[in-house]
Amino acid sequence: MALDNPTLFNLLLLQGLAAALLMLILVGRHASMAARLAVGFLLLQAGGWSLLASSGGGHERLFLSLSMAAFSLSLSLLWWALLLWLGPQPGRALLILAPLLMPPVYALQFEDSGFRTAWAHAWLTVQLVMLALSLIRPDKALGQQRRQAKTWPNTTPGLDNRRWRALLLAAIVPATGLSLLRGGIALSDLQMLSPLGPSGINTWLALGLHWALTCTLLGLVLAWRGETELALTRLAQTDGLTGLCDARAFAARSVDMISMARRHQEPLALMVLDIDQLSAINASHGLEAGNKALALFGSCVQAQMRLGDLAGRVGGEEFGVLMARCEGQGPQALDKRLREALAQRAKEELGFELNFSAGWAKLRHGDRHVDDLMRRAEIALYEAKRGGRGRLMAEPGLEI
Repeated sequence: MALDNPTLFNLLLLQGLAAALLMLILVGRHASMAARLAVGFLLLQAGGWSLLASSGGGHERLFLSLSMAAFSLSLSLLWWALLLWLGPQPGRALLILAPLLMPPVYALQFEDSGFRTAWAHAWLTVQLVMLALSLIRPDKALGQQRRQAKTWPNTTPGLDNRRWRALLLAAIVPATGLSLLRGGIALSDLQMLSPLGPSGINTWLALGLHWALTCTLLGLVLAWRGETELALTRLAQTDGLTGLCDARAFAARSVDMISMARRHQEPLALMVLDIDQLSAINASHGLEAGNKALALFGSCVQAQMRLGDLAGRVGGEEFGVLMARCEGQGPQALDKRLREALAQRAKEELGFELNFSAGWAKLRHGDRHVDDLMRRAEIALYEAKRGGRGRLMAEPGLEI
């Protein structure tokens, strides 16, 4: 059966438009930057095939040069999407330079069909190779997510990206081979015809690109779905008002911190902090002001705790901070930093002062769960409240 190359490439235009429309409908208006870049890739692919189809009606130099620019820019956008999904990737300079250098030289050397075809395919091949390398490199972001998944329950959806990476590789590898082959043929055939011309390599190129576009669309949909599921899972384990862990996630993640402290025989402390007179704030200033006070307090806790510590909202106005490698002065230092931060921000941002009481407990030999530390820290917290509020107290038996 004879295949008509112009028809094949025109079908690529329809396929690209359909893929871009489908992706737009799926991701919606509130898509992540990576999903938007993926949509941009599909739109530029459709635009490139549209320009290529229009090149036969005159102004061939202009339309073909613009189509090469669209194809090159689309691959760069796809690489940036992978950067956001998979973490830092090599080749940033090449992916920036390709859309800037390839199309102008292609246009200036348009009369030399062999050179300009080889030039364009050389750059496109380099971009495709960089995409393939990004997909086969170890995924640092995935490794970090898997480490988090050990202590964050129900974080499996969205973590495993092997399927969509395999689909994108299934698209990129044959496209790379065909692009390299066509560029090599152009060097030996100085009269290389347009991609729409009646050439066997053009037919194979069109068929390969149909396959590539289909696999790419499926891969991008799976990547976006995994990203969305992971974001929803994290959102379900985060306190919406403060951005800190909720009580369930705090308890789950504390298991790993306590195990690490025991394994390496390192000190660990739990601080429990309670906003003073929050009910009075709600009565005097309204619930909205009380919510703003909670959000501000959570922000200050997050800003002042050390890297590696764990903070969460464990009750209505009660917060917990699990402090790794924490000696006896650690809770005092955090208490001081937090009170200073509140003194600087509360009056300006809330219109009234905000204070808190706190108690802390140290990990003991018989403690098996964070609840064991929580009970002793709360005893100290109640002592701080009975003593006049606005102060830090240690569990019975400890001195600060």
